[in-house]
Amino acid sequence: MSLLTVGSVAFDAIETPFGKTDKIIGGAGTYIALAAAFYNNDQKIVSVVGEDFPQEMLDQLKDRNVDLEGLQIKEGEKTFFWSGKYHNDMNSRDTLVTELNVLENFDPIIPESYQGVDYLMLGNLSPQVQSKVIERMVERPKLVAMDTMNFWMDIAMDDLKNTISEVDLLIINDEEARQLSGEYSLVKASKVIRAMGPRYLIIKKGEHGALLFHSSQVFFAPALPLEDVFDPTGAGDTFAGGFMGYVASTNDHSFANMKRAMIHGSALASFCCEKFGTERLMDINPEDLENRIEEFVSLANFEMVQTIS
Repeated sequence: MSLLTVGSVAFDAIETPFGKTDKIIGGAGTYIALAAAFYNNDQKIVSVVGEDFPQEMLDQLKDRNVDLEGLQIKEGEKTFFWSGKYHNDMNSRDTLVTELNVLENFDPIIPESYQGVDYLMLGNLSPQVQSKVIERMVERPKLVAMDTMNFWMDIAMDDLKNTISEVDLLIINDEEARQLSGEYSLVKASKVIRAMGPRYLIIKKGEHGALLFHSSQVFFAPALPLEDVFDPTGAGDTFAGGFMGYVASTNDHSFANMKRAMIHGSALASFCCEKFGTERLMDINPEDLENRIEEFVSLANFEMVQTIS
């Protein structure tokens, strides 16, 4: 089944305790599409870049069956650029530079050939842009998912809540869930957020895994303990891409299948952290991914022995 991703295709410059990079390829849309490509060969992207974006990367996306008809290339303009520095704990970072460039006035144009897609993943963009995408879909996809961040909660909470009310699945981290709901308990937060509209909620907890909520059901996906985390940038987007790619490829958005999708997304996200930017995602093959998934399964696989009489 087809998957449409709407998100940034960008440049990043990253510094961590393990080193630093010059400009490298990044952006939520990029990570989502690369991750989803492991499962789905019918995916499309809506985004915008400047004429400075390398053709080589566009070719690599095409090689992974990502349809680029919806990618706008603005002549004479520059691609969105973000630079950040991670602290020693790798869980917090400082933004050093943000240059919106072509993203400042991004108008998400949906090509006619994209109408009728089965699944829609809205990467972290302004809630106004996300809502505009939904409005421009002639036929509502089977599942509409979105990501967001606390920045939009700070400056556009009303618009954000309006967009959240229009989606089926919201993907955020634990800090964002607490800010959005006003509740510290993630169980209570999930109830408040799902009352806003989405039937499903995923709360990411970084190195501590992720939670999936639906109705009275809860599922926890562990995170793989990694010896070294070189760069967590894009790990959340990679998770979302793996999750949605798996759901779209199986054409099954039941809670049971979403639990499997959580493991697939978590496995890909663990790879993303092992090198800077998208480098690791470009290196791994299906066998690597299958082996990593087996590692995840073994983390929580155990047998109960009856000891209580």
